[in-house]
Amino acid sequence: MKLLAITSCPNGIAHTYMAAEKLSKMALKMGHEMKVETQGSIGVENELTAEEIQQADGIIIAADKQVDMRRFRGKKVWIASVSDGIRHADQLIKKFEDGEVPIYGQGLEKEKELRSIDEVKTERKQSQAPFYRNLMNGVSYMIPFVVVGGLLIALALAVGGQPTAQGLVIPEGSIWNAVLDVGVASFTFIVPILAGFIAMSIADRPGLAPGMIGGYIAANGSFYGSEVGAGFIGGIIAGFLAGYIAKAIKQIKVPPMIQPIMPILVIPLTASLLVAAIFIFIIGQPIAGLMEGLTAWLNSMQGASKVMLALILGAMIAFDMGGPVNKVAFLFGAAMIGEGHPEIMGPIAVAICIPPLGLGLATLLNKKKYIEEEQEAGKAALAMGMVGITEGAIPFAARDPFRVIPSIMVGSMVGAVIAMISNVTDNVPHGGPVVAVFKAVGNVPMFFVAILVGMAVTALLVNALKKTVSEDLHDQSDLQKGA
Repeated sequence: MKLLAITSCPNGIAHTYMAAEKLSKMALKMGHEMKVETQGSIGVENELTAEEIQQADGIIIAADKQVDMRRFRGKKVWIASVSDGIRHADQLIKKFEDGEVPIYGQGLEKEKELRSIDEVKTERKQSQAPFYRNLMNGVSYMIPFVVVGGLLIALALAVGGQPTAQGLVIPEGSIWNAVLDVGVASFTFIVPILAGFIAMSIADRPGLAPGMIGGYIAANGSFYGSEVGAGFIGGIIAGFLAGYIAKAIKQIKVPPMIQPIMPILVIPLTASLLVAAIFIFIIGQPIAGLMEGLTAWLNSMQGASKVMLALILGAMIAFDMGGPVNKVAFLFGAAMIGEGHPEIMGPIAVAICIPPLGLGLATLLNKKKYIEEEQEAGKAALAMGMVGITEGAIPFAARDPFRVIPSIMVGSMVGAVIAMISNVTDNVPHGGPVVAVFKAVGNVPMFFVAILVGMAVTALLVNALKKTVSEDLHDQSDLQKGA
């Protein structure tokens, strides 16, 4: 068969390309042709042509972001998460071999009635995916603004700051003061961009302006009498409000004369007014109150409350290694940078790199417990961990989840706790030793202590749980490599 695929993850870095590689290799192994279009942070690469789509026997969409499906009408299309593209590439391809894939744009009720229980469960998961994809679409566009703002602020303070009794202060008129201002300006875009691209994911371009306007109102409490504003929570709500309002207006039948101005005038204007009114007169102050409470709690965190938060965040980051649970914790940390709490991202930055680094270390400490393929994966995991890519742990977890996942969770939790109680900060939404190189981390010595301790805990625990690989298994691995 001639198969096509599109892979895309919220951050557009690791999962996008790992899924593309897995699908390509599995298709070749199963005797099929495949071309994969990646929609990563760099943009669209290896783009599918109209001719290729026309000739294809089927298309796999392995994405956690919105993908334009209009070009695939009339073709067999199977939609899955990007993690399914990595972990279950063979199962996705087999669905086309077994003729289980519906034609996109057509309702196939009879086929749905004949589906197995597993397929029904998969369908339910897919029905829940749009909320996650819409949210992550906004997050993926928001991240560059957090990165730029955080790095510029950290760089300005690290290089141009002068120690005083009140902390680092940048002299007025200094060039580093201008750099600081640019970083602060980048932060002002975070909530509007988040809201705008959530709305655009739901309603396409007519949702962009209402979403960004709603996000700006959410971030500026002066519209509804609040000093703090509704923050990132308000931005998420504004984005979904604007998106679904714009989508509802799009579905209203209007005379042909008015149709051309609907997407550029009627929908953006009406949706913007409705979102603004809802925020200013109804939900703005309650959400701002919630943000004030969250801010007050974060400022008052001491002892047990700090440890508990670090344990939760560390466990979430490691649990699914870049999946939905990981992304929720990551979003919280990234949003807190914009709210002036980089001490939340610090423990997360530590937890992000511990799974791949810990497992890589484990393969070096006791090679007898890992087949040759895993030992090679361990080297790659060490490299990925250094640049903060948690997904380097996935090959180990996929092979032995009941031993690996608890081990990496414990290691990340320990590292996160050490970072939290040591007041390690991180001004960019990323993790691993690489963020220290860019002067984005506060309390660098304890940042590395937390990583090293977490690595050691993961490595020792997973090696204690795993059994020595038998010679038979080594022989099977050699046979598979030879084949």
